[in-house]
Order: sequence, then C-alpha cells, then structure tokens
Amino acid sequence: MSRYRGPVEKLERRLGVSLALKGERRLSGKSALDKRPYAPGQHGQRRAKLSEYGLQLKEKQKAKFMYGISERQFGKLFSDAARKDGNTGENLITFIEQRLDNVVYRMGFATTRRFARQIVTHGHILVDGERVDIPSYRVRPGQKIEVAEKSKKNSQIQRALELTAQTGIVSWVDVDKDKVFGIFTRLPERAEVIIPIEERLIIELYSK
Repeated sequence: MSRYRGPVEKLERRLGVSLALKGERRLSGKSALDKRPYAPGQHGQRRAKLSEYGLQLKEKQKAKFMYGISERQFGKLFSDAARKDGNTGENLITFIEQRLDNVVYRMGFATTRRFARQIVTHGHILVDGERVDIPSYRVRPGQKIEVAEKSKKNSQIQRALELTAQTGIVSWVDVDKDKVFGIFTRLPERAEVIIPIEERLIIELYSK
C-alpha cells in the first residue's frame, strides 16, 4: 500500500480523531472534524462496533496517516522496534519520532508533517551542515537540523515558526527561531509524546 494522498479531512473524520494533518486550519477550529465529528458518507453518523482486529487495524492506520508513513516503512520500523531491547511499543514510537520529517515538524519549521516531508525532499533541510533529502532519515541525539540559508525566509516556514507561540515546541528539541535551526537533544520518553495512538494495539496486530 502506497502513502495516502487523498483528502485528509475525510480521513480524520473516518478515523474519528485529529491527526494534525491540516496545520493552521486545525488550530483555528475550522477543520471538517470540528464541524462534522462523524464519519463521511450517507451512513457516517451510525456507530459501528469494531471487532478486536478492527480496533487494532484502526490504531495502525492512525499512526501511519498521522506520520505519513507507507505500509512498507511501517513494517520495517516495527521490525526494528521488536529487535531492540525494551518495550516494543515505546521503541516503535521513538523510532517514528526520530524520522527527519517528523523532527522538522516538531521543531516548528512546518505546520504539518506533510509540508515537513516536502521541504526535506526538496533539499531545504541540512543535518549537521549536510543536505539530507530523505524524510525517513533517523535523526540521532545531538544532531543539528537546519533550514538551508536560501530557504530561511520562506513565508510558509516563517509562518510555521510564528505559530509555535500558540502550539509550543516539544522538550526534546532546542530551537533557535531567529537562525532557523535546532538540536535534537535527546530521545523522547513515551509519556512526553502526546498522540492519540495506542501502540499496544498495533503490537497485538503484528503479533498475530
């Protein structure tokens, strides 16, 4: 299954949760989920009871769509998490949070992960002074993430930084807004990562 490229607001309504896919529109309370908090379609307001498998699959879909990860990438992340010592679910979330496109988003250089992925692939992001255009690149603690000099005045990037006054910046990155760079200071603890995902159900799905 390839990465989802359809209408994201319908996706959020179908899954019944905000996945931070609409950026500034979400912050203003104008998203489709705020206006119509039920699934799209003629029978969207009916409550369908999901099976155990359905609940597990829904959590996986939420994680994939929220972070913009393909099926193949997600499977690899799970395999890496399962091989590492410790809690597999926590390892999975940590590995996902280390993705370069997500770190760019967490640092406030983009209002959505989709835009963060775009500026990475277009070569606007430097890691320790070197251009990296691979969104899935795994950032290590201590690495410097910087917007390229030619892109620092980009209006969308500047607007995203302005909005961090409203959204805040996570504690595991240290950002200089004026110079448009940040340091990925440490790996986040699971309790610090506030996302509407129960990774336990994802682990159960893959363990079958």
